[in-house]
Amino acid sequence: MPDTTQLDAQLKTRQSETAPTQDEPRGCLFALSQPPLMIFLAVIGCLLLMASLHDLLLL
Repeated sequence: MPDTTQLDAQLKTRQSETAPTQDEPRGCLFALSQPPLMIFLAVIGCLLLMASLHDLLLL
C-alpha cells in the first residue's frame, strides 16, 4: 500500500503554490503614481534645471 502522507503534503504545496494571492505587492509604478512623491520629484527636477541653466547661461 503506498504512503499517502507524502502525497497529501505534495497536494497541499501544489495547491498553495497555484492559488492566487489576494494581497499582491505593489511595485514601483504604483509608488510613482503617488502625488506627494511626484511633487517632490518635480521640485527636485526644477532645482536641478535652475542650477544647470544658471551654470550654462550666467557663469
